[in-house]
Amino acid sequence: MPVVVATLTPLDGHTQDVLDAFATASPLVQDERGCELYAVHTDGTRVVVVERWTEIGDLQAHSEGAAIAELNRLNAGHLAGPAEVLVVENVPIGDPLKGTIQ
Repeated sequence: MPVVVATLTPLDGHTQDVLDAFATASPLVQDERGCELYAVHTDGTRVVVVERWTEIGDLQAHSEGAAIAELNRLNAGHLAGPAEVLVVENVPIGDPLKGTIQ
């Protein structure tokens, strides 16, 4: 199961605009085939998205799909640069309930 951690840096004063874009696009993403987790977080200066997909093919379809196109359109002019996107595989450690994204 691929896990994605994406970090976006909004322009100063644009964090809420980026969060609003995710509020609009997230339900579309969460309805996509293979989306098991799509959660948005912020520290007030960055927006971090954690995703989990059933298969890499589902993630690839998502990255080329309408929901991401809409998210990119909504975020135009609000970001300091491109998102930093990491695609990783979970390595379960320790407590099975706390050592993996479920």
